Amino acid sequence: MRSASDDLTARARIRDAAVAAFASGGFDGVSMRTIASDAGVSPALIVHHFGDKAALRTACDEHVVSVFTDENHELIDAPTTDRIRAALKDIERYGPYIDYLGRMLVDGSPAADRLFDGILAGTRATLDEQRDAGLLVPMSDPDMTALLMALMGLGPVVMRAQIARALGQDQLSPAGLLRATLPTMELLTHGIYATDAFLEGARAAMAADAATADTEEER
Repeated sequence: MRSASDDLTARARIRDAAVAAFASGGFDGVSMRTIASDAGVSPALIVHHFGDKAALRTACDEHVVSVFTDENHELIDAPTTDRIRAALKDIERYGPYIDYLGRMLVDGSPAADRLFDGILAGTRATLDEQRDAGLLVPMSDPDMTALLMALMGLGPVVMRAQIARALGQDQLSPAGLLRATLPTMELLTHGIYATDAFLEGARAAMAADAATADTEEER
């Protein structure tokens, strides 16, 4: 007869196997039978612990989110954005979580939305701190800038395979992260244009559009 601890161990083993399987094959591409085989249990035991595949996915979503957001989680003890950086430094251990996170963000779920909101809030808070310290140039739209920064950080997570094919190496590997460091800092520090002509052109075009809209509203 199984003890309660045996059940808990089996539940965690099933969940971890499902995280790895869903991360690799997608939510629709992996069967309960495959997950059961990977976990070394019977499909009936998955039903016993989780009910069905949708409930198992929800449990996986919540667990992966907790890896990056729960301050008391045993895996990474740091705030959300720092947790993701820490996970990227140990990609062998946290690779399935990173890949699962990419799947979550693309497919969407309430848990993924909460995680994205946390990442965005953390990015905005960091920019606010840097602005208050005099480290940032003036921004026309700080909220949009924070969103663009968050998207830059999550892009390699969501498009890991495509970026690896383009670079010839995994950008989330230690070597890939190192390679991206200087170009990223160059982009954030100096931009890429040697002239402000494009910026001023955009400002002029937007001002003209606004003026036209105001004129039409007055008619």
